[in-house]
Amino acid sequence: MSTELANYQKKKEFLVCVDSDGCAMDTMDIKHFRCFGPCMVEEWNLGRWRFEILERWNEINLYTMTRGINRFKGLSMALQEINEKYTPIEELETLVDFAENSPELSNGAVQRAIDTNPDSVMLKKMMAWSKAVNESINALPEEEKLPYEGVREALAFAHERADVAIVSSANLDAVLDEWKLYGLLEHTDIVMAQNVGSKAYCIAEMLKKGYDEDKVVMCGDAPGDWDAAKKNSVFYFPILVRKEKESWTEFVSEGFDRLLNGTYAGAYQEKKVSEFLTNLGG
Repeated sequence: MSTELANYQKKKEFLVCVDSDGCAMDTMDIKHFRCFGPCMVEEWNLGRWRFEILERWNEINLYTMTRGINRFKGLSMALQEINEKYTPIEELETLVDFAENSPELSNGAVQRAIDTNPDSVMLKKMMAWSKAVNESINALPEEEKLPYEGVREALAFAHERADVAIVSSANLDAVLDEWKLYGLLEHTDIVMAQNVGSKAYCIAEMLKKGYDEDKVVMCGDAPGDWDAAKKNSVFYFPILVRKEKESWTEFVSEGFDRLLNGTYAGAYQEKKVSEFLTNLGG
């Protein structure tokens, strides 16, 4: 297993790309339930409307077509609604502008914005919230960050005939720790996380290693995964929200075989995309 894209070499004819959070690892729900939403409520003193706000946060980030959205874009969406429905949010326009126009949406980008505009209350609150989220996630018990049932078996099955790449927008160290803990890394060939670039970029770089587009599939749970597959003209296999076990079972029983025998394109791919859209209300 490698984390160095530059030195990676193709070993097999087929490639299976797999997202981590919410696809292989059952970590998205717990991170949003316990970290992202609650930290927003605390940072902006929204306790009076806690139940309604957290319910809406989860809809935005977990159960609709904005699932997997960048944290600052999700924050912008949520606070705009809160500003309209519950209470004024100071300097909201700064967050909206950052979420819509910043070329990079990260803590580092927020810090650079603070350096440029040190008097901004919103930028400081964005940074405080994001750091609190990270600290809260790091404090989650390891035993509560589990792979979905069937993932290990599916990866082992696929790895017999295909190279397997983790393609994730999560933190590299977190991905390595979580996958190693449950024996998943041994069924992978390369790990690409947020330090490498976007998921679309990662897949594009893997195609340069010599894989044919029609021999590559991206397994994911969110619109960003589907978009990365479409941008590179590779297949998409959705891991459906609240149907993760069934999805991985089907990947083993049908999806992977179709990739190998050349029958994934057409009706089967269209069926899987339709199920994905229906699952998230798209």
